[in-house]
Amino acid sequence: MFDQMLFVIDREAYDGAEELMARWGEEALSEAAARAERSRDLGNHIHYTRWCRVGRAILQLGDPEPAATLH
Repeated sequence: MFDQMLFVIDREAYDGAEELMARWGEEALSEAAARAERSRDLGNHIHYTRWCRVGRAILQLGDPEPAATLH
């Protein structure tokens, strides 16, 4: 499904992904992207990268056939 292996290093990203997935369902990835874009537009690079990591975690958690072991 994915052309490359996604890598997420911090627990905060998975916690954020879980929250968005519970609240937004299938639109969770779009919401994470929108939040990243808003943060970028405001010049807040810390929150921009946070929401990008959350988006990658959503992709990992939503993949029905993970390419590697998820811990």
